[in-house]
Amino acid sequence: MDPTIFTLLIVVLIIIALSVFFSFFPVMLWISALASGVRVGIFTLVAMRLRRVTPSRIVNPLIKATKAGLGLTINQLESHYLAGGNVDRVVNALIAAQRANIPLSFERSAAIDLAGRDVLQAVQMSVNPRVIETPVVAAVAKDGIEVKVKARVTVRANIERLVGGAGEETIIARVGEGIVTTVGSSNSHKDVLENPDLISRTVLGKGLDAGTAFEILSIDIADVDVGKNIGAHLQTEQAEADKRIAQAKAEERRAMAVAQEQEMKARVVEMKAKVVESESQVPLAMSEALREGKLGVMDYLNMQNLNADTQMRNSFGKAPDDNKSGHE
Repeated sequence: MDPTIFTLLIVVLIIIALSVFFSFFPVMLWISALASGVRVGIFTLVAMRLRRVTPSRIVNPLIKATKAGLGLTINQLESHYLAGGNVDRVVNALIAAQRANIPLSFERSAAIDLAGRDVLQAVQMSVNPRVIETPVVAAVAKDGIEVKVKARVTVRANIERLVGGAGEETIIARVGEGIVTTVGSSNSHKDVLENPDLISRTVLGKGLDAGTAFEILSIDIADVDVGKNIGAHLQTEQAEADKRIAQAKAEERRAMAVAQEQEMKARVVEMKAKVVESESQVPLAMSEALREGKLGVMDYLNMQNLNADTQMRNSFGKAPDDNKSGHE
């Protein structure tokens, strides 16, 4: 074999061997830890590799914790990493809490992190309170005038209640409920406009932060506007509804009257038909009476004279216009 090729092959094998060695034996990380005063064995780092733990994710936060004087162990950090937590964020939160003189243990910070909350942000909110702005809350005073209120709530994270405590949505909902209650109990919307701090005092007195992960420091009314006249609007709608009911009842009475009129007309027509039918039977009855001898000729003539006299009397009783129109 050519010596040059052999030498090149040896170099390649050495590079591969060193790469495999340094991948399982993080020597540089071990040296950095020793230089920072963190005592960790090289075989401990190799064991992390075998447990599928990235050594830098454990050693670098441990170096920060050691420099800050937290006194954490590598087993604590590795167990939190294996549980699915963010080791670096927990260590940063512990350092921030120590600098701010906030009592926070590793177990509690790890529990907060595993609960899905940002423990570092919670510590920062404990130092620097956060302002939450509520949406516009519409409420109606006793005089029927709508009042629109927007509030700003200053809250501070309560680390003791971060695990199991309600979030910002609960705070916003409770503040909105307090605003509606306060405005609704006011006799006039002018009272709310003149004293908007009444809302703040009433809402703060209800203890809205109970059971939440926050502590309410203050509630400030940012904006108060007058909305619609809900009372007048409701009265207008009620009047319109009453008018429609009255119209429906009137239409019902009219329909009943028309039906009764039609029924009476039908009865009159029926009675006239019966009269005509009865009158048509009279000549037949008279002819039958003449044949049987029950009615004489003189009786028939007297009845004809009586009919003629009746018709004459009826003609005398009519108005001149009726007689004229009758002749025409």
